[in-house]
Amino acid sequence: MTKTIQNYINGQFVDSTSTDITPIHNPATDEVLANTPLGTYKDVDSAVACAKEAFKTWKKTPTVDRIQPLFKLKTLLEEHKKEIATLIVKEHGKTLKEAMGDILRGIQMVEVACGMPALMMGENATNIAAGIDASTERRPMGVFAGITPFNFPAMVPFWFWPFAVATGNTYVLKPSERVPLTQMRIFELINECGFPKGVINMVHGGKDVVNGLCDHADVEGVNFVGSTPIAKHVYTRGSATGKRVQALGGAKNFMVILPDASMEQSVKAMVDSCYGCAGERCLAGSILVGVGDAYGQLKEQVLNEIKNVKVGDGLNPETTLGPVISKAAKDRITTDIQTAIDEGAELLVDGRNPEGVDANGYFLGATVLDKIKPGTTMATKEIFGPVIGLMQVATMDEAIELLNSSNYANTTSLFTTNGGAARKFIQEVTPSMVGVNIGVPAPMAFFSFGGSKDSFFGDIKVHGNSSVEFFTEKHTAMIRWYEEGTEAAVCPIWKEN
Repeated sequence: MTKTIQNYINGQFVDSTSTDITPIHNPATDEVLANTPLGTYKDVDSAVACAKEAFKTWKKTPTVDRIQPLFKLKTLLEEHKKEIATLIVKEHGKTLKEAMGDILRGIQMVEVACGMPALMMGENATNIAAGIDASTERRPMGVFAGITPFNFPAMVPFWFWPFAVATGNTYVLKPSERVPLTQMRIFELINECGFPKGVINMVHGGKDVVNGLCDHADVEGVNFVGSTPIAKHVYTRGSATGKRVQALGGAKNFMVILPDASMEQSVKAMVDSCYGCAGERCLAGSILVGVGDAYGQLKEQVLNEIKNVKVGDGLNPETTLGPVISKAAKDRITTDIQTAIDEGAELLVDGRNPEGVDANGYFLGATVLDKIKPGTTMATKEIFGPVIGLMQVATMDEAIELLNSSNYANTTSLFTTNGGAARKFIQEVTPSMVGVNIGVPAPMAFFSFGGSKDSFFGDIKVHGNSSVEFFTEKHTAMIRWYEEGTEAAVCPIWKEN
């Protein structure tokens, strides 16, 4: 009998109150690994109530003590990283190398959160007026909730909850119902780390749990990563109830190459960006733009790089391109490829029916479409699969205008050896994460992360100091003390009263 996974509430694993389930599939074989309960508002309310109660004492715990369980967790994650990476491959489909990167980036988040005693420091100044001092401190706010996506089962939850609990808040996590097994194992490790009951909780489910977290009166803020339509929904619904919300949405990332670039090295980075994690990441390249004479070289080199792509099960060490997350995703991407062809794109490499793979798996091979026109589906829609679109422009100014016209503005990259061109590109592009000669310009955990336009909804980005800003509220005290024996030893207001 296929097992149904449990929630983690108030320091223990418990069954969901829901009897509705959804199966967890191995994308490489279509095997059902387990079932996810589609939780209810009752599950949400139970977790939030426990988190709210835990906050009463957790907020008073010294910061240096709050981070001790995180130190323990970092050690446990490092000891079990291969095991966790294997779980990621089985439930998500990415290669073992990519899965290892997933968990290692998560560990980096925990490392940075362990520095909270320094990150959370306030401000002070003496004699801001005669005999008056001022100080500002950061205080935790209460219960926060996270709604995380399928594409990075280990890493993305760590973008949020370690910073939340290190700053003194408590947390309720809802991982993707498609890939919850990674977080189940991680929460088994969390359970060994010494967090007080209720500080960190997990509730499984779908839209009812999402809406429950957005609506709950005792949730102070929500973190979300996913598609743009759902990001808009979470931001609108959560902020309508007065919550802080940061909602990271979709992307359409343009990568631009100039004729002076180191062509072979640059195109390899571009192709790796587009096909890594089967293209299912918000920082994946999508449209490769050749400026002037660079276009012909770009096209030729892309076709050369495609020969090195090996489609297969992510547990096979020879595999460089694993399956997409579901049959529905495969069908959607296949339809998008055909739509692009119908709209005038030229199919250079067709990956819709790869050979040598399990017929039950959700495999797509590397696909390359040429002569993409602005405004078409391939130029505007987030494909979220292993599909490259090629475009040619005459100048870098035209390339900048093209990418800035997108409704998305997550990231972009320029490949060049010209420092002046790079400086101009960085200053003029709209996306708020920019790479120069880097295929996946993902900021480290101690820098901020997040796009703009329809790629991000909210006011404060994630990671590093931005996380401290999001999870705390500033409180400022104006202080005057009177010296004993002086004429002003008694406050004038008191004299008047």
